[in-house]
Amino acid sequence: MDRSEQAAHDRLEKAVLSGESAHPKRLARGEYEDTLRALQIELLKLQRWVKAEGARVCVLFEGRDAAGKGGAIQRVTQNLNPRGARIVALGKPSDVERSQWYFQRYVKELPSGGEIVLFDRSWYNRAVVERVMEFCTPAEYDGFIRQVPAFERMLTEDGIHLIKLWFSLGQEEQAKRLAARRKDPLKRWKISPVDEAALDRFGDYTEAIADMFLFTDTDDSPWTLINGNEKRRARLAAIGTLLERVPYEPRDESVVDVDAAVAAPASRLFTEEDKLVRR
Repeated sequence: MDRSEQAAHDRLEKAVLSGESAHPKRLARGEYEDTLRALQIELLKLQRWVKAEGARVCVLFEGRDAAGKGGAIQRVTQNLNPRGARIVALGKPSDVERSQWYFQRYVKELPSGGEIVLFDRSWYNRAVVERVMEFCTPAEYDGFIRQVPAFERMLTEDGIHLIKLWFSLGQEEQAKRLAARRKDPLKRWKISPVDEAALDRFGDYTEAIADMFLFTDTDDSPWTLINGNEKRRARLAAIGTLLERVPYEPRDESVVDVDAAVAAPASRLFTEEDKLVRR
């Protein structure tokens, strides 16, 4: 990592931990809309390439409650052809699903040739929410942590482009956004009892997230950490990361330029001693 990359990462880490934006000033609406439009044009080029090549793209949108996953997904799909782009947002598993292999209900939702699939939360429910809220047993959690690297390696070896995005934000900002949802009748449906508990267990979530990164950030399927404290920049960084990770053509490199102070590989959070734990 060169000096400029290190500085950008340091700002990202500090901002996420403190609950601040990665930049002192919010991105102006005009600049945001112009950049978003350019990125969405690139998304259409990506989709045409995916269809022509029969490629398979799978994007996981994970993160803290109210961190901006839904808004980012909306901007990704806004202008895409719905015949080739699909959002998966699974509810609680049924009794039958609970009796199956944990990954089974997710496997049937994976992309077919020529398709982009966006998971609004994914199999990583077990790594964070289920662990913190004790919806799974310690044995089930341990089994997941052991299996997920191999599971994802099989996906990528079979040719699936797997992109994992984690939206983070500070405790104060999370409380502010959840309060706004409670007041807005159009957004109140987004809040669940689990969301309400997230604030009280913020530290427990932090610990679970750190463990998740440590054991599931691999060369085959790395995590990208996105600072969600400012929604506009987070959306642009998420789209840019998606575009950057898929080798579509033709690509406008001047547009696909991810802000390193907003999005960075999660692996940069760990020291070499940390990485020894999972070997």
